[in-house]
Amino acid sequence: MPEHDILIFDIISVEWLIALLAITVFVIVGGFVDRASRRDQRALVAKARPSGEPPWHDVTANEALDRIGASPAGLSPEEARRRLESHGPNRLPEAKSRGPLLRFLTHFHDVLIYVLLVAGLVTALLQHWLDTGVILGVVLINAAIGFVQEGKAEDALRAIRSMLSPHAMAWRGGRLVTLDAADLVPGDLVQLQPGDKVPADLRLLRAKGLQIEEAPLTGESVPVEKGVEPVTSETPLAERRCMAYSGSLVTHGQGSGIVVATGAATEIGRISAMVANVQQLTTPLLRQMAQFGRWLTAAILVLASISFAFGVLVRDYTATEMFLASVGLAVAAIPEGLPAIMTITLAIGVQRMAGRNAIIRRLPAVETLGTVGVICSDKTGTLTCNVMTVAAIHTGERLLTVTGTGYDPHGAFVHEGDAVLPRDDALLNETLRAAALCNDAALEQHSESGWQLHGDPMEGALLVAAVKAGLDLEATNKRWPRSDLIPFESAHKFMATLHHSHKGEFFIVVKGAPEAVLDMCAKQRGADGDEPIDADQWVERMEAMAAAGQRVLAIAVKPAEAHRLELDFADVDSDLTLLGLLGLMDPPREEAISAVRACREAGIRVKMITGDHAATARAIARRVGLTHPDEALTGRELDGLDDTALQQRVTAVDVYARVTPEHKLRLVQLLQHEGATVAMTGDGVNDAPALKRADVGVAMGINGTEAAKEAAEMVLADDNFASIANAVEEGRTVYDNLKKAILFILPTNGGEALVVLGAILFGFHQFPLTPVQILWVNMITAVTLALALAFEPPEPGVMTRPPRDARQPILTPMFLWRIGYVSLILMAGTFGLFLWEQHQGASIEEARTVAVNTLVMFEIFYLFNSRYTTAPVLNRNGLLGNRYALYAVGLLLLFQLAFTYLPFMQTLFGTAAIDAGIWLRILLVAASVLFIVELEKALVRRWRRRSQPG
Repeated sequence: MPEHDILIFDIISVEWLIALLAITVFVIVGGFVDRASRRDQRALVAKARPSGEPPWHDVTANEALDRIGASPAGLSPEEARRRLESHGPNRLPEAKSRGPLLRFLTHFHDVLIYVLLVAGLVTALLQHWLDTGVILGVVLINAAIGFVQEGKAEDALRAIRSMLSPHAMAWRGGRLVTLDAADLVPGDLVQLQPGDKVPADLRLLRAKGLQIEEAPLTGESVPVEKGVEPVTSETPLAERRCMAYSGSLVTHGQGSGIVVATGAATEIGRISAMVANVQQLTTPLLRQMAQFGRWLTAAILVLASISFAFGVLVRDYTATEMFLASVGLAVAAIPEGLPAIMTITLAIGVQRMAGRNAIIRRLPAVETLGTVGVICSDKTGTLTCNVMTVAAIHTGERLLTVTGTGYDPHGAFVHEGDAVLPRDDALLNETLRAAALCNDAALEQHSESGWQLHGDPMEGALLVAAVKAGLDLEATNKRWPRSDLIPFESAHKFMATLHHSHKGEFFIVVKGAPEAVLDMCAKQRGADGDEPIDADQWVERMEAMAAAGQRVLAIAVKPAEAHRLELDFADVDSDLTLLGLLGLMDPPREEAISAVRACREAGIRVKMITGDHAATARAIARRVGLTHPDEALTGRELDGLDDTALQQRVTAVDVYARVTPEHKLRLVQLLQHEGATVAMTGDGVNDAPALKRADVGVAMGINGTEAAKEAAEMVLADDNFASIANAVEEGRTVYDNLKKAILFILPTNGGEALVVLGAILFGFHQFPLTPVQILWVNMITAVTLALALAFEPPEPGVMTRPPRDARQPILTPMFLWRIGYVSLILMAGTFGLFLWEQHQGASIEEARTVAVNTLVMFEIFYLFNSRYTTAPVLNRNGLLGNRYALYAVGLLLLFQLAFTYLPFMQTLFGTAAIDAGIWLRILLVAASVLFIVELEKALVRRWRRRSQPG
């Protein structure tokens, strides 16, 4: 064996020992970092877990005061200090953060990175500094992106902590003082008013018109009315009216409550602990690449061992020579460029998705989207608009459907399919005018941000409906100004306003819960005037609207005495005239309906998991087109089912209502246990644990909480469920392109390995390809030809085929067949021309130059075969449809001309100039692969057609 080749093999043998050592170090460091992180998370969970506290919502206010040892005057400063020392500050405990170095090192703990590091080490020891720089650059960029973007658990916890109120008003020593929220302790009496963020978990002692928005915790789309009466211990969180939870927002009224939990013991603290303890799954691609790496390593070791034994026993090589030759064979078989191509292909997928409003936070999640078989979607703000809208109006005459969504007052009124002009319906006009007058909200139009609401969302929806009917809100309020009001409170469930006109008209308008308003009505208004009320008929109408998932309000009026300026309860307790019922709901997004349909066509099951009421959830499920919208499981029913019983129902049921964060996490885990690849969408803090556990967590970018965004792999920039379908399409395309790249790269390595193996079998002491030439071919074709495949557009029908099985290996039998016979073609052509040139008297440098160029030209022709796995490419689109492939071919030809003719390249790679006649032979031989593979594809298509039934 020539001295130059032996020197190269010596370098490689040393390099392999160093590579093994480097991998061992990274595995140990990565494992240490992972274990340290898990220990910190377990400690955090242990600190956050409540220690058998009583259910505060099922005791009276006085019992709560007695249990916690407090009084209606609040705590004394001394007692507050003592409790602060005992309970600690009102903030979420933070796991010990990892240092920047350890965080950075964890991003090298990946099978793809190991392969890249080995390849970089190989090229460095061969002093091939350009390739080394490219490989290490990819590794460092990948680690830097991960370092900046992927501190998921830590970022999610920090985002949840930021939701806690920085200040609170509490009674200390009989005085109302402003405190740092961190200084609150159990037993503190906290005052609540509109705009306050609830600073801790409170058992309410007083509530006057108090409404709190709990959507981030419960998924409720409207603020919840609060009271002080206890509820049973089994009551789900969304229905605990006597509790106010940390992180929620006061939108209306006033109240006070006693602090019953602070910091990690709060509901939001419990969710924080769940996020820390959720095990994040690896992606299908990483699992498959790990399996592929094991297979490839085993195959290389077996092949190297066989060649070693054959060379020593049959060809009389020395053991040293065959050891070095076997190492060279291994170098030929390793696809050095594959990890870089995979990383770049994923990065291109990220860029494409960003253009379609899907921001990817974790690179491998791009490919995981292609395997998604189930999407567990939150309802509020995801499938729906998160804006209350009047959907129906029932007057004494007829039921009208109202179109349009959001606060934009454009829409129509429809009865039995026909549009109704509001000016022609006096009763409709009167009903909406009354709803606008008995209203404390305000609707404003801004040139930049459009229509904006100030006030209660349900009252805002009434204003929007009035404007849709052509009502001028400002003129209406000026014509019938308000004299007095009875504000809404949960105790009496209605709001009443007194109005007068400049013509001497005086009247009362009442708006509220139908069951309360109906009891106060004696008449109903019809087309021919007032008539005795048919209460049973109105109850039926109310129940029908509620069954459709609508929140129902009743509107009634009553004449008032002239010059009356004050209003009391006696004025409205009887003799009202009912005008109509208004049904409000958070409507589904129009684009979500089409996206659900697209998902169904792609074989993806969409499930709704929400904290809202079951009737509302079923109504939305029917409107968006879920597969089984009429059956819903509630959180209470989920608690009554063990995992075995729930496992039997989880695949069939598509609607889950009144669920808690634990329920969402449990459902995701059970679906994964069934073998499904699960995407979970959401926008609230209550979604964060399930988002982190899901194979792909999808958060809303506009209305989503920071906790949800940081726990997710993907963030939707437009909060549009439809963007998920687009992202799935891109994910499937990315995986297709990765498979094409693998199908393209591996035959190169297979052909090179077979050339080396053939030289050993035939007893050659001068190999057709040197290791440095092998590395040149591997890297130069990877960064040009294989990279072009990353830009392949989606294939026709990509969204009409079912999701691929995430457990299916990358190398299917068909792939192995294709790789095997193409490798044989490349070996035969490369080895054949090498022998031909030597027979013609060419030098070893010239023969090797021909062998390298033959191999590269084979790759150029085979690139076009690889654009489609089975479809034909001998057409205009197949040959010219990807302009990046043409650019790559042109660039590669320039590289090969430099490789062949530039003096410094000849010195570096041991090549020599060749004439035009040799190039013609190379082209003729290399072109054969294009036609042979296309013939094989045609036979496969013909066989598939014949094997199809019918």
